[in-house]
Amino acid sequence: MDTAVTSRRIAGLALPALVVLAAEPLYVLVDTAVVGHLGSVPLAAVAVGGTVLTMAAWLGTILAYGTTGRAARRFGSGDRAAAVEEGVQASWLAFSAGVVIAIGMQFAAGPLARALAGNPEIAGEAALWMRVAAIGAPGLLLAAAGNGWMRGVQDTRRPLSFVLGANLLSAALCPLLVYPAGLGLVGSAIANVVAQTVAGVCFAVALLRERISWRPHVRVIGEQLRMGRDLLIRGGAFQLSFLSATTVAARFGTATVAGHQIAMQLWFFTALVLDAVAIAAQSLIGATLGAGDAASARALARRIGFIGVVCGVVFAVVIAAGAGVVPRLFSSDAAVLDQAGVAWPWFVAMQPVAGLVFALDGVLIGAGDVRYLRNLTVVAALGFFLPAIWTAYVLDWGLAGIWAGLTLFVVVRCVALLMRLRTGGWAVVGAVR
Repeated sequence: MDTAVTSRRIAGLALPALVVLAAEPLYVLVDTAVVGHLGSVPLAAVAVGGTVLTMAAWLGTILAYGTTGRAARRFGSGDRAAAVEEGVQASWLAFSAGVVIAIGMQFAAGPLARALAGNPEIAGEAALWMRVAAIGAPGLLLAAAGNGWMRGVQDTRRPLSFVLGANLLSAALCPLLVYPAGLGLVGSAIANVVAQTVAGVCFAVALLRERISWRPHVRVIGEQLRMGRDLLIRGGAFQLSFLSATTVAARFGTATVAGHQIAMQLWFFTALVLDAVAIAAQSLIGATLGAGDAASARALARRIGFIGVVCGVVFAVVIAAGAGVVPRLFSSDAAVLDQAGVAWPWFVAMQPVAGLVFALDGVLIGAGDVRYLRNLTVVAALGFFLPAIWTAYVLDWGLAGIWAGLTLFVVVRCVALLMRLRTGGWAVVGAVR
């Protein structure tokens, strides 16, 4: 396999995906910075509310990843129409799930906020933010489904324009709605809804232009649900972990949970950016296996893993250099900045390992080896991460204990993924795994 050609193909898919992946968390960072200057209580409210609604974003990621793997295999076998058909069925799933979330959150926001915040003032603000922001869920999930099938057919340019345009609009609206319009915390939620709805409409129009029937097919949807089941369990393990981390941080006080919010949103940002390599892996690995070439898929997996490590090292250097500057963009509260500084060394140290983990996640998702990923994530979360962070609470280790647990979570997954890659059992060929 020509290494230079392969690297160009990876970059050609990863770089547009990088912008798409970075757009949403970059908007959240802008939102966090804008809200952070309203005070520590609104910032803590966004920490709690944003953590809950991150579950919807993770559901979208699961949907996109499952669709990419299936569409890429069909595309690699030479059947583009069948690849796009995967997008149609995924869009039905996406919109239905989004409506359920938008409606359900109107009733569930209050109890969830009270359970997580541990502070009545923070809980009230968080519930208000969640009720408004949840209205964007149908658009968010439609955009995820659109990203999934377009990546499967190796089209990353249209998603780039759709997502970037919508989020630039929202980033401009956020400070205007929060301050001049006087909407405060609600203004940030409205800006979030605007971005998600505009992006969802753009992806729906793109699918209509493919001139493929929009009839739902129970068989295809059932196959997607079967693949999504393992990814959903995997995603649930992630969400349980991150919700628990926020809950533990909240028990240490407002400054701790606010400092955790700053570090955690930056972590989500870097994770999604590093995941651009995984997006390229899903598309290329799926297409290569769909074309029946297991040897090239294995060589490609090694190349992708190396690129993931290099990207992680670059992020570690940048994050370390910004330790004294970046947290101040989000808060001027000395106690909050002190807590963010506690998490920072852990945040820096895990980046190279995380880069490799995300890259190899993409390899196995593209190959459809999701059962192994499910089992690995559940074991790493329940057996390592959750015990670590609740031990940190019991022994009063504070934010350092929480972030040590997150680092352990990443390291355990890294070791297990390298073991799986070495066996080669994941590289099953064919249009359908």
